[in-house]
Amino acid sequence: MPTPPTFRLLAGGTAPDDVAALCTALTERMVQRGLLPTHDGRAAAGAGDGADERAESPLPLLVPIGPGEDAGQVRADLARRVARVPPHTDLILRTSGSTTGTGRLIAVRVAALTASALATHERLGGPGTWLLALPAHHVAGLQILVRSLLSGTTPVVADMSGGFSPTALADALRSARDSAGPAARLYTSLVPTQLVRAVCDRAASRALTEADAVLLGGAAADPALLARAQELGITVVTTYGMSETGGGCVYDGRPLDGVELAIQDPDAEGTGRVLISGPVLAEGYLQDPDVTDSASAGPASDGTSRSGEDFRDTEAGRVLVTSDRGRLRPDGRLELLGRLDDVIITGGVKVEPRHVEEALTGLDTVAEACVVGLPDEQWGSIVVAAVVCEAAAGQEGSGGSDDLSSPDGAALREAVRSRLDGVHAPKRVVVLEALPLRPSGKVDRRAVTRLLATASAEAT
Repeated sequence: MPTPPTFRLLAGGTAPDDVAALCTALTERMVQRGLLPTHDGRAAAGAGDGADERAESPLPLLVPIGPGEDAGQVRADLARRVARVPPHTDLILRTSGSTTGTGRLIAVRVAALTASALATHERLGGPGTWLLALPAHHVAGLQILVRSLLSGTTPVVADMSGGFSPTALADALRSARDSAGPAARLYTSLVPTQLVRAVCDRAASRALTEADAVLLGGAAADPALLARAQELGITVVTTYGMSETGGGCVYDGRPLDGVELAIQDPDAEGTGRVLISGPVLAEGYLQDPDVTDSASAGPASDGTSRSGEDFRDTEAGRVLVTSDRGRLRPDGRLELLGRLDDVIITGGVKVEPRHVEEALTGLDTVAEACVVGLPDEQWGSIVVAAVVCEAAAGQEGSGGSDDLSSPDGAALREAVRSRLDGVHAPKRVVVLEALPLRPSGKVDRRAVTRLLATASAEAT
């Protein structure tokens, strides 16, 4: 019988001590796999010729967890759900389950993370010093640690344990620039909500101009936000990817070296499901032994169909079938149009939330927007929106406001109707002090839907 897997749980987050411990564990594993030199500068035995394939016994699986998680509960959940592990797996990453409500376990090799990190440095112009402002137990933060190890540098940590702070970001960036030196390359990675708050802060926006590149991923980048960052002199590189691809694998629409993109069943406009292949892919999902269908497909509560990411083995190799809609432009760039299950069908018309969100943030007073569909007897679904106004964008916090009946919402709805036709314009706009966020820093669309559903029920 196969040996049961063993788990080594490591706290992530942005607390310096936790980040240092996770860095040490990654260093040890990368040395064991021949991806980093040993402490005396020599390559690990078997480096580059499949040393990991000759390991005498399986190594413990590294499992980054949130700093506030109960390790005992996580370990018990893993023991229940993990029956078989692909050979040579190094880490288990857990998705947040934002779309389906159920997180998935992903088997990852450090070789895949390394391939992504090396391709990132190649695209950005070389290795450098990285600043960590994202939780290290999520793939975007974890990759900052891997890139730092490959660069031979120590990641500079902006401790956001108490929530994102533009002041802490500015201080950490200044420290990183001072320690790296004026000639060294300096990088960081943010999610859009963090950048929105940073550009509203004079010190943070000025400090971000010192970075050679600010990777922006985790959600669609709003054109108005990108334009504002450019005006401030911030070099933003938009990224697209996920835990299954070792983080961002498409930069400014172009795949990293070794990554290949395809569109499944494109329509007349070339739009379809995005497929990804290449050395950055994870080994696959680790499923609950009681679950027979590996895809997280099934009917949603509102009757629409939902389908999650899944891996497919082909003659050409492993392919990730994503839940994202997109098309390839003539120049080879990927244009993303949103998630398959985010499309709102209202009165028989398909509405892309991203387009409505961009129309809202195009208004001078709106800093952030999240658009979702709510069930409706007449239309099937109706378009509703939660927005954060400019004055509130620089404030800290990640929860929704209790003021769900702001009179500004009606004015914003009328203002955006001049940019959208009646079907696409939101039927209701609710003003919040801040959009609810997931631990990764991304907008929690499920929480937004609950807030808007409550607001709509109270208004009727």
